[in-house]
Amino acid sequence: MPAMNSIALAIEVTTRAREHSATELARIVQAATAAQGQLDQLELYAADTASRWGNSVDKQITTELMRHHYQFLDRLHHAISLQRNVLESLGIQVDVAKNALLQIEFRLAGLKQVSAKKRHALNAQETRRDQRQMDELAAGQHSRQVKQRQTGGRT
Repeated sequence: MPAMNSIALAIEVTTRAREHSATELARIVQAATAAQGQLDQLELYAADTASRWGNSVDKQITTELMRHHYQFLDRLHHAISLQRNVLESLGIQVDVAKNALLQIEFRLAGLKQVSAKKRHALNAQETRRDQRQMDELAAGQHSRQVKQRQTGGRT
């Protein structure tokens, strides 16, 4: 029975670890989704800004204004690059978290399988013990009945 208690404890601890790992995975996926949204916004803003600049009605653009515009676009593209790096890093974290959760799921499944086998073995052992007791009881009754027949019903 102590073996079953230790397996039950291991299952409980592993179940908590699985819940924690699933929560962590969900948090990372949510962060990756938010980062993708930010990247999409940055790219849309960059495309919109470039489009507006190209469609500018005012063709009297000073060199100073052009320089500022290109510096702004450079900073915007740098921000997009940084956001892509963040997204890539979060993608790696998602993969790591998925693998960790999968490993915990395998461990939990293994523990549950061991628990089921132990429970089955204990049940079989108990059934054999009960059968042995019933056999002994039946043998004792049979022995008494044979003895009674031999003595003619006198005890």
